[in-house]
Amino acid sequence: MFKKIVYDIVNKRRKISVILLASLIIIFALYLVFYSNVDALSRYGSNGDEVKQIQTKLKRWGYYTGKVDGIYGSKTVEAVKYFQRKNGLTVDGIAGTKTLAAMGIYTSSENNSTSMSSSDMNLLSRLIYAESRGEPYSGQVAVGSVVLNRVKNSSFPNSVAGVIYQSGAFSVVNDGQINLSPNSTAKKAAQDALNGWDPSYGAIYYFNPNTAKSAWIWSRPLTVVIGNHRFCK
Repeated sequence: MFKKIVYDIVNKRRKISVILLASLIIIFALYLVFYSNVDALSRYGSNGDEVKQIQTKLKRWGYYTGKVDGIYGSKTVEAVKYFQRKNGLTVDGIAGTKTLAAMGIYTSSENNSTSMSSSDMNLLSRLIYAESRGEPYSGQVAVGSVVLNRVKNSSFPNSVAGVIYQSGAFSVVNDGQINLSPNSTAKKAAQDALNGWDPSYGAIYYFNPNTAKSAWIWSRPLTVVIGNHRFCK
C-alpha cells in the first residue's frame, strides 16, 4: 500500500511536470510569434516612432492629411491602404514588413534590399535633373521610379548605370545633359523613388506627348500623366 501511494505521488508529479513544460513551450512559441514582429508591424491602435515615420512619409507623398502624432488611427489606416493600393501591395491597412520596406522603413535587424551605391544614387539624381527639372516634384520621382522599375524588369539591364546608359534609352545621355550637377530637389526625388514611392504606378516608359512622334510609344498602356510626361508600361 505504501509503495502504491508513493508511486501515485511520483506519477502525479510527472504529469504535472509534463503539463507545466508543455504550457511553457506554448507560451514561448506565442511570445516568438507575437513579439518577433513588433518592430516591423504597425496597425490600428499602434503608437510610437515607427508610426510617426509612416505618417511623415505618407504625408510628404500626399497619401496622408492628418497630424503626425505617432498614433495609428483610422486616417493612418486609410492612408496606408491608399499607398498599398497604388503600389501593388496587399491592401489591409497594416504596415507589415513589405509595406514598410516599400516606404523605406527598416528595422535594425533588416537589410535594405534596395540599397544603392553613392555613385548610382548620384547618377539617378543626375538623370532625374536632366530629364525632368521644372516638372512637378511627383513627376521627378516618377522618372526615378521608371529607372528602378526597369532595373527590376528582365527586359532591361539589371543595374541603374546599365539602364541609364543603355543605347538610345535617354536622349540626355547623348546630348550631355546627364553630366549636369543635380540640385537638391533631384537628389530628394531619387531618394524617395528608392524608398518605394512610385507615382508612375509601375511604368517602364515615359514621354512628352508634345514631341513624341513614335506610334509605338503612343501604343503603350498609360498609367498616369504628370506634368509634361505620359507614363506607361
